[in-house]
Amino acid sequence: MKEWLLQIFTWWNGQTMGTRFYTWRNGKRVGEDEFGNVYYTNSDGSRRWVIYNGPVEASAIPTGWHGWIHHRVDTPPSSESYKPREWEKPFQKNHTGTHEAYRPSGSLLRPEKDRPRVTGEYDAWTP
Repeated sequence: MKEWLLQIFTWWNGQTMGTRFYTWRNGKRVGEDEFGNVYYTNSDGSRRWVIYNGPVEASAIPTGWHGWIHHRVDTPPSSESYKPREWEKPFQKNHTGTHEAYRPSGSLLRPEKDRPRVTGEYDAWTP
């Protein structure tokens, strides 16, 4: 019951009812990636979309599927033996807004105390 309510009223918890209906009417399943995301296209191949397995997270699309969904390649990875190149990095979850987010050296939010101590030898600039 809860899943249906989330699909009716939210778009970030998977597919909405509109997407479910459009996929049912026009969608042709193309394949599935290792994360459980399912990829679809319409009958003439002009539209491509993904139904995420879990929360909608655009960075969760692997590199092979990313090229297909953005019309960079015509052949989906499920129809060929796609092997990522050595320079392609594996998927990493987007940590923006979490405690695992990147914080550069000197950031006030960085847990380590690597900021230099203030000594009072600083003279403020005046025009």
